[in-house]
Amino acid sequence: MSGEWSFKFTSGVTGNWPVTASGQPETPAFLERVFGSETELALRRNMLWAYGVPSVSRYPLDGALGKVILGQSGFGMDIFVPESMLEDAKNIIKPAENESENEIIYEEENQNELP
Repeated sequence: MSGEWSFKFTSGVTGNWPVTASGQPETPAFLERVFGSETELALRRNMLWAYGVPSVSRYPLDGALGKVILGQSGFGMDIFVPESMLEDAKNIIKPAENESENEIIYEEENQNELP
């Protein structure tokens, strides 16, 4: 490999990847590394797609080999988005600040339904 980033070894673009004025695809920016199952990766990418942020993912290091042999990458999976949309993507995937409050309210509302 030449050390340059390319779309060659990625899981494909979800959404419409923006292009520069010269017609070249915009440079991908690293968003996050997801560990766990492919379902977690799919959830993150679908959330981005729902808000109009295209993404690509790839296995870092020898993660693709681990995926083939073990069924899961031990190095996680990286998500990349266009540089111009990086801040929006970070805001989309960050956890809600009041998430624990929502869980408490839900538990209190549904407490009467327990046997």
